[in-house]
Amino acid sequence: MNILNIEHVSKVFGEKVVLDDVSYGVHQGDKIGIIGINGTGKSTILKIIGGLEEPDEGQVITQNGLRITYLPQMPEFPQGASILDYVAEGKWQKDWSTESEARNVLNKLGITDHEEKIDHLSGGQKKRVALARTLVNPCDVLLLDEPTRGIDVGAKYEIYQLIIDLANEGKVVIMVSSEMPELLGVCDRILVMSGGRLAGEVDAKNTTQEEIMTLAAKYV
Repeated sequence: MNILNIEHVSKVFGEKVVLDDVSYGVHQGDKIGIIGINGTGKSTILKIIGGLEEPDEGQVITQNGLRITYLPQMPEFPQGASILDYVAEGKWQKDWSTESEARNVLNKLGITDHEEKIDHLSGGQKKRVALARTLVNPCDVLLLDEPTRGIDVGAKYEIYQLIIDLANEGKVVIMVSSEMPELLGVCDRILVMSGGRLAGEVDAKNTTQEEIMTLAAKYV
């Protein structure tokens, strides 16, 4: 049984068709990667699933009570904010335990100086802080848009390991990434987007990186 259905979703920005009649069903425990060249609707479909964009046509239907969180490709950080304030502010339903929960999530991600200013952090540290802000809200579905883009190799590995841990907890993970080894390490299925359409689907656990890239090249 699907916990989330994308049904005939289309989206147009100006004169550009970004998504064109996309349909797909997501099951409990799915780990899905999305690939495609720039402008094929990868980030837009994540935002629509996450409720940050409205489709022009079609709809996303979710199981009752399904909790969805989203990590953007380029998180925005308020100037001068501390790590703790930024993460705690991201909690949807704040109460007396919010600060404690934010500290717990940060500690799990290896961030122990909670009063440090975000302005002083490296790119990899900022990405971890943004992930903490996402995870301070309990979720069933985690949407990740290029979670390791723009950070150094060591930090990429750390973020990658964190994503694997989250996937192993049973969360649904839907991830856009240009890092094929990263996708193959996390995902069960790879979706190929082309021209705003879902052009292909691959069993990631039984397909090599070369075979996936050959398939993807057909739609460039």
